[in-house]
Order: sequence, then C-alpha cells, then structure tokens
Amino acid sequence: MPKVSIIIPAYNAMKYLPETVATVFQQTYEDYEVIIVNDGSTDDVARWVIEFNHPKIKLISQENQGLSGARNTGINNAQGDYIALLDADDLWHPTKLEKQVKLLDQSPEAGLVYTWTALMNESGQLTGRFFGAKDEGKVWKKLIEFNVVGCGSVPLIRRTCFEKVGLFDRNLRSFVEDWDLWLRIAPYFDFKVVNEPLVYYRQLPSSASRNWEAMATSYQIVIEKNFSTAPEEMKYLKARSSGFMTLNLAWKPLQGLTPQPKIAAELRRKAIAQYPQIMLSKEFWKLTMLIALNQWLGANFYKHLLAFLYSLRRRLNQGSQAN
Repeated sequence: MPKVSIIIPAYNAMKYLPETVATVFQQTYEDYEVIIVNDGSTDDVARWVIEFNHPKIKLISQENQGLSGARNTGINNAQGDYIALLDADDLWHPTKLEKQVKLLDQSPEAGLVYTWTALMNESGQLTGRFFGAKDEGKVWKKLIEFNVVGCGSVPLIRRTCFEKVGLFDRNLRSFVEDWDLWLRIAPYFDFKVVNEPLVYYRQLPSSASRNWEAMATSYQIVIEKNFSTAPEEMKYLKARSSGFMTLNLAWKPLQGLTPQPKIAAELRRKAIAQYPQIMLSKEFWKLTMLIALNQWLGANFYKHLLAFLYSLRRRLNQGSQAN
C-alpha cells in the first residue's frame, strides 16, 4: 500500500501532462501511486497513459465532471494515507513530496502541509515571481481573508481530513473550490508549511482564475457558507473577508491578455466599501500603484514594462542561486 496517492485530473491535457508526470517520477520520495483521472477528454490522454504503462500509474476514465469531480474520483480510489493533488499543467520540484511527507510525519496534529509557489509562463519559463505564506497551526482566521495555500497543486493532505469534512464541493468553480476545502479542514487540523517554492504554477492566458466575474460569485458563496457555521466570536471577520477577497479579485482584470484598469479600480472601490480599513494594507497600495501605471502608461507599455521587470528579477534570482 503506497503511503502517498497523487491525484492528477486530466481534461484535454496532452500539451502539458507528459512534463507534469515526469516531475512526479523525478521525486526523491518514491512511496507513492499516481491516479490520472481522464475527465472526459477528447485528446489522447487515455491512450498515452496506457502506452506509458507504468506500474505506479492507475488510469480512471469518466464522463466530464469538472476539476472538483475529477479530484473526488481520484480521492475515492486512492490507497494512500496522504493525498497529493497535482493539476495536469503544473510542475513539482524534485524534493516536494519528501519535505512534505517528513513534516506531516513529524506533526500528528497537522492535516495539511503546503509550500510556496513559483510562477511560470505558458512555455514553462519561470517568471521570477513567487508567492508564499508562513502561517501555521490554527490558520482559519488568516485563511478566511487570504488563501495561504495557494494553488491546488500545492498541499499534501492527510486522508483523515477528507473523512472529517468531505470532498471538494462540485458546485464551486474557478479555483474557489480549493479555498473552500482548506477552510473546512482548518477548524479541525493544524496547517504546516515548507518555506520554499516547490510547486511551479503555469499561468495561461485563458486560465479560469482570470474569470473574475465567475470567481466573484463563487467567493461570495464560500464566504456565506463558512460564516453560516462559524462561531459567533468569529463572525466579525466577515466584512474583512469580503473586502480582501474583492481586493484579490481586482488583480484579475489586470492579468488578462488585455488589462482592464477601470474594472480593477471599480473592484477596489467595492473592497473599500466592504471593509474601509483595507486602505491601510500593503496589498491595497500595491494594487493602487499598478492600476495607476496601467492608466498612465497604457496597457501595451505596461505589459512590456512588466515583462522586462520579471525578466530582470528572473536573472537576478538565477545569479543569486549560482552563487
């Protein structure tokens, strides 16, 4: 029985899946199984997995159920005590599983271990940007205003978490289903973090996370859902949560193929109305500066400037690692 079950949902994923699976087999930790859920693909995912013919890989094919449904199918068929999620277009650092398993083994009170995330472009080139938090222990209060875990390819989760709180909510889309599950786990289990970028998240121009309108609806559903069952002493955080989630949404119109600073500014105003104290946050002023740059420089010049700055940061990071 493998200790870790790695769940990879695949929907028309052949452009990236072979590279993603390759990073799994480069892991320094080897006690795992891989469950690839072919979620109604119309490309060659199933044939590729069958021809790959690796004893650690199990293929499950089903009609399309969406990301949450595919993950749930994988979890229901998993044998491991620890569950790792990996989207078919993301990549892992070779030590990712080893470091997470060690931390979860050492922390019986913990249910989830996350890492930091490095961002890469569509072709797999690191942009020089990464995001990561350092919150550990009882993280619900922080999590309700900011998804410290990040993307779904990050966490290693103890199986008992799913037995306690259930699986992904299939009614939620646009990546908010991840945040919803972490919020349901957080009241019962501690979180732990590996303070290194061990997951590489691929930013695609058509990414569902850019669909800010759908995300806005899903965010509100999650906030209402979680505060309906929250203890009375926590309900004062609802306005703060709504404000920070709206501020997070305000970044999305700036990240598409055609940046839309007017929409970002409108969402920023909405965040202020929901939680006026948000104007004291670093995130608010960082967003404000980027909206202004978009408006002053124009979308095209801003995109070129941003690309130059990311390239410069990437070179500086590579230079520091070489030293």
